[in-house]
Amino acid sequence: MAHSYVKIWIHAVFGTKYRENIIVPSIKNQVHQIIVNELKGLDCSLLAINGMPDHVHTLFLLNSQKNISEVMKQIKGGTSYQINQQDLIKGKFAWQVGYGAFSVSESGIEKVKEYIKNQEIHHQQMTFQEEYEHFIKLHGLILKDKNG
Repeated sequence: MAHSYVKIWIHAVFGTKYRENIIVPSIKNQVHQIIVNELKGLDCSLLAINGMPDHVHTLFLLNSQKNISEVMKQIKGGTSYQINQQDLIKGKFAWQVGYGAFSVSESGIEKVKEYIKNQEIHHQQMTFQEEYEHFIKLHGLILKDKNG
């Protein structure tokens, strides 16, 4: 085979440090735009972004020259830096250690896109912790405790 064909959709979920509710409505769009810019800089095409005051969901096409670890490190590090440089919050902004990154099949794209779009509705029924644990189990993973 003379060519390589790669198309990996990623649903990434990451929370604020201590799950603090600091991505308030007044800065939500700015924070999301910073994430969009980080993904553009990594040549990762964003399809959806949304979240709540304590976490963000993204759906993007992974650049075939990058691995998920370096992409997430850049997204989180770059956004933390920009949020702090722009003084968007009082005090220092940081993301929680770790993230969830799940591959999405082409047939599942619309469902995940709608899920991300409707975050406010989902979180009337479940917390971020409950949602995150659900994703871990749904993808056949084992939730690590804070020490593991």
